[in-house]
Amino acid sequence: MRLILASQSAGRRALLAQAGIAHEAMSAACDEEAEKAHLRAAHLDAAALAIGLAEAKALSVSMTQPDALVLGCDQTLALDDGTQFDKAPDMDALAAQLAQLSGRTHVLHAAMAIARKGEIIWRHVEPAHMTMRQLSADFIQAYLEAEGPGLLSGVGGYRIEGRGIQLFERIEGNHFAIIGLPLLPLLAYLRQAGAVAA
Repeated sequence: MRLILASQSAGRRALLAQAGIAHEAMSAACDEEAEKAHLRAAHLDAAALAIGLAEAKALSVSMTQPDALVLGCDQTLALDDGTQFDKAPDMDALAAQLAQLSGRTHVLHAAMAIARKGEIIWRHVEPAHMTMRQLSADFIQAYLEAEGPGLLSGVGGYRIEGRGIQLFERIEGNHFAIIGLPLLPLLAYLRQAGAVAA
């Protein structure tokens, strides 16, 4: 059975490929910002928002590829007081966001949803609790200069698999969830569905 990732995310594609999971990638046609505004109007928490966005992406591709399993993914970030963040639009905004996250714990919610024939047939969301150390303005500036604008593609503004690990003093959660694709529950479902060898 075909598996389609409803995204062109290089990170998620690499994780699937490294795990030996054959897949295709197609960009989701949904308007993510409009969908996010709609879901936030319903006062959803960060976990439910991540699931809603993952479902919208999976469904948008499933409508044109009904016989495939379509995997939609999303991540949201919220402080321990519930304040939610979006991807920073530019490097100055990212510097301000990192300063706000400095010394505090935030939660990344990594959500996945699978659609087939235009219906959601599986969903999963996994949190990771991320505690940043106190970051100086000089460190933040040096970090952003070293990593560059590619950081803007992630809601947290860091790559945990690279220099981003230097931002943290404590992490509680699955490494794959932090990257944006909790592989173990996904693989368990794909085996159950007969999409990969058991």
